Amino acid sequence: MSIRNLLDPITADGGPVELPAAEGWMQGRTVYGGSSALIAYVAALRKFPDLPPLRAAQIGFVAPVGTEMELRAEVIREGRNVTQVRSEILCEGRIALTAMWLFGAGRAPNGEHASPPLDVSVGAPEEGAPVDDRMAPAFLKNHYEVRHTAEQVEPGIPVVRRWVRLSDRSGLDPVEEVILMGDTLPPSAIRIMERPGPLSSINWSFNLIEPSPATRDGWWLAETASDHANLGYSSERLRLWNSDGRQITSGLQSVAIFG
Repeated sequence: MSIRNLLDPITADGGPVELPAAEGWMQGRTVYGGSSALIAYVAALRKFPDLPPLRAAQIGFVAPVGTEMELRAEVIREGRNVTQVRSEILCEGRIALTAMWLFGAGRAPNGEHASPPLDVSVGAPEEGAPVDDRMAPAFLKNHYEVRHTAEQVEPGIPVVRRWVRLSDRSGLDPVEEVILMGDTLPPSAIRIMERPGPLSSINWSFNLIEPSPATRDGWWLAETASDHANLGYSSERLRLWNSDGRQITSGLQSVAIFG
């Protein structure tokens, strides 16, 4: 079942909605973070369809998101160039996800600075070996293709970098696809855990560097990298590049480490 099936029931009116296709996007007790963020984004966009391009987002994963929910969206401030929209997912009457979306019209640049090129050789996605998904969540096995990059990260280094693409991208616009893909990989702290245990994303914020993202054949290079991990939490950087090595997003995430 495609991601379009998940999003189709969302209307401009918001309010209570049942998304039966969310069953196919579950990660444990909750809908996977990228798809729940996408639900909140689509709820905002369908209520306010004339917004300028998305520039940034701040998302809080508050509680598990199931198949039955209530959607809310409101404009917090609308300026000459920038509009800020808040959208929320409520489950059982309580907030399960809250998101702030920053939309901004382009201006004539007053100074330019390009994001740095990739500093590792990742190879072409078609050349990468498929990642062993026997222990992966069902949504990842059913909806994604994940491949290794050419370089190998040394053991014990908290960095995970993979080529990823959706099995079915039909009906998604490029920004929706990037939101869905941006939180695909597990937190990199999994590579330094001393004993088995679950990890859980608490929040996710990102800047969309390319307001009109594009890539070849649906392939994106995703990375999670821990800046610091201790006392049950990891501060992680999340980045996404297109198939040509052009950076698309720059993000941060706080992760809870259990076990």
